[in-house]
Amino acid sequence: MYKYIITRLLLAIPTLLGAAVLVFLLLRAVPGDICEIRLGGSGLYADPAEVKLCQDKIGLNDPLYVQFGDFITGYLTFDLGESMWTGRPIGYEIGLRFQLSLQVAIMATLVAVLIAIPLGTISAIKQNTWIDYCVRTFSIAGIAIPSFWLGIMIILGLLLTTQAWFGEPWMPPIEYVSPFEDPLGNFAQLIWPAVATGYRYSAVATRMTRSALLEVLREDYVRTARAKGLLEKIIINRHALKNAMLPVVTIITLEFAFLMGGLVVTEQVFNLNGLGRLFVESVLNHDFTLTQQLVMLVVLIFVLTNLFTDVLYAWLDPRIRYS
Repeated sequence: MYKYIITRLLLAIPTLLGAAVLVFLLLRAVPGDICEIRLGGSGLYADPAEVKLCQDKIGLNDPLYVQFGDFITGYLTFDLGESMWTGRPIGYEIGLRFQLSLQVAIMATLVAVLIAIPLGTISAIKQNTWIDYCVRTFSIAGIAIPSFWLGIMIILGLLLTTQAWFGEPWMPPIEYVSPFEDPLGNFAQLIWPAVATGYRYSAVATRMTRSALLEVLREDYVRTARAKGLLEKIIINRHALKNAMLPVVTIITLEFAFLMGGLVVTEQVFNLNGLGRLFVESVLNHDFTLTQQLVMLVVLIFVLTNLFTDVLYAWLDPRIRYS
């Protein structure tokens, strides 16, 4: 297993290098100039001499191979560089928001798991009953309803409820509160975006759990277990559900990786300053260095998440062995 993990980590190097080349070239092909934006909004209003001075200062006039060399060297030396827009270290910019995005992603994933696996299991066991129809309707609604719309409805519901019960409406907190400083305040701030996002992603996992479990329940070893007189609870928990989790795990882990940088609209709705909002701001400002590092961070998260998923396969299914 350790040899397999090391091999996968080594194979991730070409993947990261290819992603670095691709994002570097694509960003340079995007029209617009950060110096023109900073100095006047467009080339018609900015002084050409000042624009050139700005470009020289941040390295935009260097040859592409020099810029790419600095980009790669920064990774090897653990120096992510500075933001072209703010001038602050990129590690500092990302660090301010990484904890928030990571916590929301973890909480949303937990919400999705707590909803999807029990409901998917019940739906499979009670196939073609009213319970099954209710669960399927619930999951289809989750797929159809955008998470940002659900977030808006949650905020409106909390405003009306707290206004009616306590006389003072509840409002989303303006600043992020660390769980180490104020656990209750942090939970109150992030639980609702986690619920709005987790319900959206639990819908897909619920349907996958149902279909995978239905397929497993038709296997011969399940019939044999029933013929031996095992309790249905033991058959579901020990034999069927564990083997049905492989496709569900794939969906959940990939969704977690996506949540790390893909909650742009949800962050806007709940006034969260996470990686998604930082991503949009860096693109709008043509901040090449910050955008590059954010894309590479997401790529690295996907690579590590895929590796974790493959290792989890071996734990769930004894037939899978990596040697």
